[in-house]
Amino acid sequence: MRFYLATFFLTFISYAQADNLPPLATGEQIKKAVAGNTVEGSMQASGRYTEFYAKDGTVSGKDYKAVWRIEGDTMCWIYKDQPKDCWRASIKGTSVQWVKDNKVQGTGTIVKGNVNNF
Repeated sequence: MRFYLATFFLTFISYAQADNLPPLATGEQIKKAVAGNTVEGSMQASGRYTEFYAKDGTVSGKDYKAVWRIEGDTMCWIYKDQPKDCWRASIKGTSVQWVKDNKVQGTGTIVKGNVNNF
């Protein structure tokens, strides 16, 4: 009986977390929002970031370059010596929330153009 109750509550919590997610953008909506723009924000795991997403698929930060691309309804990054990392996004105006594992794990603000000249 305890196993069934534990399973029920874990399932309920998973659905409750998924229900609390903001509406997720399509791949085309993500691309339209970020291509040619800068995103400034913070990720729970790694802290503050500022990146320019060139239309050619390159990412530029203060001291690095990487690659970005849209795969289905996810945005994927490939940083040097790191495996590909893909995320869903919720976009409302100039605000973006980065979603992975059914949780918002980062936020950002979309700023037109390459404001930092990366």
